Amino acid sequence: MSSRVFIDGHVGTVGLRIRDWLGGRGDIELLTLSDAARKDPAARRDAHAAADVSVLCLPDDHAREVAGWLEGGTTRVIDASTAHRVAEGWVYGLAELDAGARDRIREARFVSSPGCYAASFNLLVRPLVDAGLVGADAPLTIHALSGYTGGGRSMIEAWEAPDGGLVGLPFEAPYALERVHKHIPEMTKYARLGSAPQFVPAVGPFACGMRVQVPLHQGVLPEGVTGKAIWECLHERYRGEPYTRVQPMADPPGSDEHSFDPRACNDTNRIELRVLPHPSGHVLLMAVLDNLGKGASGSAIQCLNLMLGLDETAGLPG
Repeated sequence: MSSRVFIDGHVGTVGLRIRDWLGGRGDIELLTLSDAARKDPAARRDAHAAADVSVLCLPDDHAREVAGWLEGGTTRVIDASTAHRVAEGWVYGLAELDAGARDRIREARFVSSPGCYAASFNLLVRPLVDAGLVGADAPLTIHALSGYTGGGRSMIEAWEAPDGGLVGLPFEAPYALERVHKHIPEMTKYARLGSAPQFVPAVGPFACGMRVQVPLHQGVLPEGVTGKAIWECLHERYRGEPYTRVQPMADPPGSDEHSFDPRACNDTNRIELRVLPHPSGHVLLMAVLDNLGKGASGSAIQCLNLMLGLDETAGLPG
């Protein structure tokens, strides 16, 4: 018997990708509403009540409202918004976070799927903090580059508008420099940091793809910690993971202009992690993923599969 799944907000970028990757699966029945009905609160409430699992692909305020509708029912919930990522009573839906993450997701009624930037940062940093290779009080910085689909419909329209001045822009554009980015709380909490990292996000002139870089200055590393030790920690932590792949480390690292293409994992649920040591003792951590794949829709589908007792990899490319 197939499980019933309702995607509330399936016309947005994340919802569309989830719907596409779930389409054609015999173990899942997608509940859908007409264009008129999906704007009707009563019809949406009925669809949520009929579902085994509802996936919320909504703005934060709307996700909080719908979660309130569902508190007294039995439908299980995956929220792809930022609204509940550090909220009491919600399980953080990053399956690779630690040894107990999958069991927490399987048993949870309310799961918050991670943000794209945060998933990358947490997968890079959390094992190092747990192992004492990076101190919880270390002053960390992040430079991240995303495709413009990460900003949803408004950003897509801005970057694709013929008269908007962004089509063919030959450089990345930093943003959110004047505010605390919404992914900071989950980065700080789930990487087990004592203080928030400095985060400099940017958008590039491409639709999908993401590269997240965390430079570790030699001065923040405990004495004797090397790039090789960091690589070995990550390699051991993610050994056997279906989607988190630690790339081989070359010392010294060789690269050219095409080595770190942020689009390299596009259309997959794969994330590639790299450790790049420098002769000075500094180390650069890097993650490459599809911001709409492992960075959003893919993580949500992993959670869905786990919650329904299915093969975690079902329906996921990569």
